[in-house]
Amino acid sequence: MSAHEERAKISKVKSFFHEWDCGNTTVRCRMLNAFLVQSSGKTLVELELEFAQAASLFLGRISTWMKLTYMFGTCLGLQLKAVGVFLSASSHDQYLIEFLQDGGVLTLLDILGQTQIKEEDKAEALRLLLIFSNAGRRFKEFICECHGMRAIAECLSTARTEENQETAWALLESLSHGNPKYQNQVYKGLIALLPCTSPRAQQLVLQTLHTVQSKMKSAHPSIVEPLLNMLGSLRLEVQDEAISLILDLGQHEVRPMLLSGLVALLKPTKEEVQQHQLLEEPEMTKMTESLPVFVQQAAAAKAVRLLAQGSQQLSEELLSLRLIHHLLYAMGNREHTEAQIQASLALKHFVSSYSGIAEHVHRCMGSVLFEAFMNTADKVHMYMDEVQAEILLSNKVNILEALDGKSAAD
Repeated sequence: MSAHEERAKISKVKSFFHEWDCGNTTVRCRMLNAFLVQSSGKTLVELELEFAQAASLFLGRISTWMKLTYMFGTCLGLQLKAVGVFLSASSHDQYLIEFLQDGGVLTLLDILGQTQIKEEDKAEALRLLLIFSNAGRRFKEFICECHGMRAIAECLSTARTEENQETAWALLESLSHGNPKYQNQVYKGLIALLPCTSPRAQQLVLQTLHTVQSKMKSAHPSIVEPLLNMLGSLRLEVQDEAISLILDLGQHEVRPMLLSGLVALLKPTKEEVQQHQLLEEPEMTKMTESLPVFVQQAAAAKAVRLLAQGSQQLSEELLSLRLIHHLLYAMGNREHTEAQIQASLALKHFVSSYSGIAEHVHRCMGSVLFEAFMNTADKVHMYMDEVQAEILLSNKVNILEALDGKSAAD
């Protein structure tokens, strides 16, 4: 570029900045639209060439205007997209650092928590934060230092669009990798998200939590209760993710709390059933198959079976918790077919593995029902009448005696 061309370029950029500095909202929005059309996808070198090596001055102007007006939503979408042109430029650490030093990350995090800001603008803010997080450890740490985990987690739990849920989750996922200093903060933040009401958000959080838990030396006790509550989800994908994480936690120090919680879910109290009925819509209370307390009962039985099949030690720990009594009770629950099936399959595993248990179950069921149970455990509910179901519901199997019958494999 000749000296004359360089002077002309500098003069053009000065005029551009003057127009921006003197322009009102309408003028600035027009300028941002033109910038997005002309500069989207450009590299750092190309942006610097376009602005006569002063592109950072334009980024600073956009950032300052955004900080002053984002609470009102003034051209916020355009501002965020324009900032994205800079942050997405190849070799972009320079712009990232400048935007960070100008307070831009704090602004983005605050945008997430503003209820009056549109969802599409929050989506842009999340995408910019994701660029930061993917840029390396120091940027992840800065986001966490600014209490970013809390802001992102709240955004995920309250997001009204699936796009924002997915982007917030991708950001949490990014923060969970290559961020050892704040790994524990990310872990606890994910646990705190488990009670959120969106099934899709629950599924995403469970996926990431599973990954993070595998990196942790121990499991925090606060994970147990909300994880067990996930078993009551009416979405199978959420249940499956929860059970998968439960299987991993069977090897951690929270195991006793987890196992006792699972066994307790097999025998919901009348108060728990009534409470769920009151919380459901009137027409839903007629469909007892849909009650979360019974869905939870079925999922707990499935988790018990999978845990026991994977470890004899876990089998024996479960048996010490009056498990057989609770499984027989769940089998007698004629209000939820899936609970009966899962409890029957779990019980079949223990009956096949411990001869002493088989004798007690046979005595409790009676010969006819026991034979049907042994032949087709997943269909035994079809052969059960009200009297037999009531016997199972009121069973008093002494598990300590049953444990005296060692494993058939022994």
